[in-house]
Amino acid sequence: MISAAAFAADPSGTWKWSQPGRQGGTPTESTAKLSFKDGKLTGSVTSPGRGGGDPVSIDISDATFADGTVTFSTVQEFNGNKRVSKYTGKLDGDTITGTVLAPGRGGAEPMPREWVAKLAK
Repeated sequence: MISAAAFAADPSGTWKWSQPGRQGGTPTESTAKLSFKDGKLTGSVTSPGRGGGDPVSIDISDATFADGTVTFSTVQEFNGNKRVSKYTGKLDGDTITGTVLAPGRGGAEPMPREWVAKLAK
């Protein structure tokens, strides 16, 4: 008999999602590559560069995976300012659904956005 632990959820893989563009513009595509090994979640998030520039890849930090929930942060620096985005999502099969809490423009308070990532096949 195979134990239920053998079928435990694992967020390892390549996850893709899109975010609406500013003011109804073209959505941007992002990718997270996650690895869960020995109880530790690691990985990176790649998103389009500013103004159509080359994609930017950022290592995740403060990452955990417990009870089917993925949490991690990304930290970007731009013109000497740090921008921290905090991701939280529930893993359900080949989908992670949750929120991203990211700073608003011009130093505005962090704004939550829906985050729905699909496992790339």
